[in-house]
Amino acid sequence: MPCVAEFGIIDNFDKNKDYSSEYEPQKYNCIAIDDDIIDGWWNELVLIKTYFHNYNRPEYALARWGVTLIPPESLDAFYNIITNDNRSRDSKELANLMALIRKAIRENKYVIHYGV
Repeated sequence: MPCVAEFGIIDNFDKNKDYSSEYEPQKYNCIAIDDDIIDGWWNELVLIKTYFHNYNRPEYALARWGVTLIPPESLDAFYNIITNDNRSRDSKELANLMALIRKAIRENKYVIHYGV
């Protein structure tokens, strides 16, 4: 079975919550992305400001085996990484992820990422 990462939108972001304390992909309507796809993005992801597990842990990139919170101000850069991937033209997974990110940008929401 392939490893997947999951992405969803946090409707009501809480700066005091530890998002790693519970695994809640259904709550955030997460979509699954094959982790092999994400592997090719790591060199670019390290430039994107994120938070690991909670708002008090600023980082960069994605927590490979944990929870990442991607703030609204980082979503354009994340979206650009995906659109620059040649697979985005033919991948339903990536089309779904791009749609999710566009929605989060429009609504000024955080995106949650559950690592593999």
